[in-house]
Amino acid sequence: MSLSTSIKTIQNIMRKDAGVDGDAQRISQLTWLLFLKIFDGKEEELELLMDEEEEYHSPIPEELRWRNWATDDEGITGDELMNFVNNELFPRLKELRGDEKSRLVRSVFEDTYNYMKSGTLLRAVINEIEKGIQMDTREDRHQMNDIYEKILKDLQSAGNAGEFYTPRAVTQFIVERTNPQLGEQVLDPACGTAGFLVDAIEHIRRNVDFDSLEVREQLQNTVRGVEKKPLPHMLAVTNLMLHGIDVPKIAHDNLLMESYKKWTDAHRVDVIVANPPFGGMEEDGIERNLPSDFQTRETADLFLWLFIHLLKDGGRAGIVLPDGSLFGEGMKTRLKEKLLTECNLHTIVRLPKGVFAPYTSINTNLLFFTKGEPTREVWYYEHPYPPGYKSYSKGKPIRIEEFEPEKQWWDKRKENRHAWKVSIEEIQKRNYNLDIKNPHSEEEDLGDPEELLREYRELEAKVAEMREALKNELTQSFISTVHGDNI
Repeated sequence: MSLSTSIKTIQNIMRKDAGVDGDAQRISQLTWLLFLKIFDGKEEELELLMDEEEEYHSPIPEELRWRNWATDDEGITGDELMNFVNNELFPRLKELRGDEKSRLVRSVFEDTYNYMKSGTLLRAVINEIEKGIQMDTREDRHQMNDIYEKILKDLQSAGNAGEFYTPRAVTQFIVERTNPQLGEQVLDPACGTAGFLVDAIEHIRRNVDFDSLEVREQLQNTVRGVEKKPLPHMLAVTNLMLHGIDVPKIAHDNLLMESYKKWTDAHRVDVIVANPPFGGMEEDGIERNLPSDFQTRETADLFLWLFIHLLKDGGRAGIVLPDGSLFGEGMKTRLKEKLLTECNLHTIVRLPKGVFAPYTSINTNLLFFTKGEPTREVWYYEHPYPPGYKSYSKGKPIRIEEFEPEKQWWDKRKENRHAWKVSIEEIQKRNYNLDIKNPHSEEEDLGDPEELLREYRELEAKVAEMREALKNELTQSFISTVHGDNI
């Protein structure tokens, strides 16, 4: 049986359970089970590497380790299994204290829940995982990476969970252009499911001996992420473990909650690759963590300020931003002036609509900048649709091959029908409006800029309102679940 068939079988079993409601909960349920299996597999590897005189000590209590309750297909089931999971496994993992591995396990489980109500169906899921998902060989692990990629793509249709997934082609292109090197501090401050970090690891390992223990330790200590929401955090940790990182440095946190005064030279990094959440607002009061001239509750703008602040001189960033960040006024103007004064914003790749469909139809851009020198000119590249495409979709996503023209143009830049440059003087005359049309395209009547800005703000407000409604609905559903003795 193939891995993809096993995943489908597991999802079908979960659909029979009264406690699992929707794709997002199925993904969460599957991921905590996979995390425990993968973590147990990592521990087996470490045990084999130990000298005879050494003894490996797991951060997980012996009776809670996957091998001791999950691997026997005729092991505990029904009410006994549900009692163990809900009243032993989860409470004790949420309370782990101690070393780095203990904190990692606790961070994964502290906001994770067992949604399944049937112990018989849960046993069937566990047995299918044991039977169908093996990670004994390099080939097995490679296959598991492919299946995990499919699980992450499924997030695109899992309600508002789609916001945590950036198309693989976009993360690959950004990482290739920022070109992180072994030993450099690489950070994604809003990492979602860790797509950027996985590509950074893969990019670095192509040029080094990844099987070297020294290299693996260096990568483990230099490739880091932060994610505030529990589902993508759990997915990110598991994703990095599947890519050879034994103890992923993925903080379950929100960097925007910290005052800018906390960030010192010791916190600064060499490379930032990120797709910060956009179209939404942070909670009241969070804006006071920034200097007064840059206070806002708009998430994308808060993160852009943080990216600039956290880069070292000479540090490089490749990020995703919506069109609204390019042409907005007020604080947005001051933020763009800061970006262009403190950093060399050398490239903006303008993406067409649909790249992030179905989560959002907002137009997006890829910004590349280096800190420590001012911008003298900005190069733009308008990414076209492939021949025959009018938009992207879940079935027709953007592909890495489409970026080949940008790659060939990158080092020997010349203007063409897709590329043009704009001087800093011209940008200053435009009051730092970076939303600059391709001068080589045919003129179109796009409407009044003020009207477009008003429509954009209305769209942002609707997106924020829909997200708040979804949040309230999920909260009510969770409260109902708790009162139904499901956790």
